[in-house]
Amino acid sequence: MKLTWLGHSAYLLEVAGKNVLIDPFLTGNPSAAASADQVEADYIVVSHGHGDHIGDTVEISKRTGATVISNHEISLWLKKQGVESTHDMHLGGSHQFEFGRLKLTIAHHGSILPDGSCGGSPAGLLFQTADGTLYHAGDTALFSDMSLIGDEGITAAILPIGDNYTMGPEDSIRAVKLLRPTFVIPCHYSTFPIIEQDVQAWQQAVSASTSAIPMVMQPGIAMEIASES
Repeated sequence: MKLTWLGHSAYLLEVAGKNVLIDPFLTGNPSAAASADQVEADYIVVSHGHGDHIGDTVEISKRTGATVISNHEISLWLKKQGVESTHDMHLGGSHQFEFGRLKLTIAHHGSILPDGSCGGSPAGLLFQTADGTLYHAGDTALFSDMSLIGDEGITAAILPIGDNYTMGPEDSIRAVKLLRPTFVIPCHYSTFPIIEQDVQAWQQAVSASTSAIPMVMQPGIAMEIASES
């Protein structure tokens, strides 16, 4: 399972021979590691409707033919934008795709779309693949049911640490303790001044107070994540 951070909360997941883009906010992202016309995708997964997550989904899907996976409301909106291939889901639901099984989990946040229309419920993303289990929390506050998500046996958890709009560093440490992942990866921080964070201090706190291995990624650099099993 190869993971590339594209900046902010955007990732490219390469697994089972498929390219899966997650929350591809590239245009207007000062930390973006690629432009919207450079990335390739077989699937695009959108956690919620905010512009810094849905990002370049429409343009990339139209260019590559990628199937966009999202909640029902976002899927309807995407079709109105001319996206031809969508797969709608909702919280608690899962589906087997070519890359593995994806389940939408709870996230406590908002989801209004760029034009002001309703984007349904925000979601976290639980990818269960032959190479391990990846949890992308999306934008969320801390919530105690993360312990139930942790029961799935998480290889790597991607958590927001920027504060203000999502949980901050302290709550993310509490989330790590509930989720019990082998690896934890920070996201949604330092893209803009209001979410600036000392990621090295966060890394040290994770190592000092949890059993997880913190992985601070650099935009554009791929990392291979292996399941302990």
